[in-house]
Amino acid sequence: MTPGTDADVPGIGTDVPRIGTDVPGTDVIDTLVGIAPGSPLDAIRARRPEARTHAQASYRALFAPEVHGTVTAQERFAVGSFVAGLHGGAAMAAFYATGLAASGASAALREAVDAAIAEVRARGPYGSYSPGPLTREDTAGPVYRVGAEGRRVLGPRLAAAFDHMHLLVFHPRDAAPLALQRLLDAGWSTTDIVTLSQIAAFLSFQIRVVAGLSTLAGRS
Repeated sequence: MTPGTDADVPGIGTDVPRIGTDVPGTDVIDTLVGIAPGSPLDAIRARRPEARTHAQASYRALFAPEVHGTVTAQERFAVGSFVAGLHGGAAMAAFYATGLAASGASAALREAVDAAIAEVRARGPYGSYSPGPLTREDTAGPVYRVGAEGRRVLGPRLAAAFDHMHLLVFHPRDAAPLALQRLLDAGWSTTDIVTLSQIAAFLSFQIRVVAGLSTLAGRS
């Protein structure tokens, strides 16, 4: 799947339960794909129980940890919604938006997240490689910065996080120390930044697993 395409994630329709938060005994990927116990897809996932367990454990660690630390539930789900939106997964973004609402986020904050997603429709990836054979693959593309109104509602931490998530999704080749410094300047600690990076990586994985399983289910 190309990040930022307008197409939704295959197989995730409006009838998918929008749990958006951790529910004991629930596997998020199974829920998003609509995998019923005893179904062929359930059997396929059961062939790799450790992968299934670790994927769910990763979700719990990032979005429903026992201790949130200095990255709040609102921040985790706001970033999750935005990253899912960057990948073009409207329904996946809605799933995390439900978690954002459940975290107690205001309507204004939720609207600001939706507005930021709408601003960054693109395809990517973009960026430049270091001088060498790969430079022929350099591709120019837009660099995103949250607008003034969005920054007012999101606050400096989330605004900086959204700028950085756009960099990771669309400009991975352009990652540089300055980008990390912008996060530090906005109030994210080095541990927080690791959490943000883990959220971006996990969602990239989760979206692709859901798309692949949905394809196996014959839904496109």
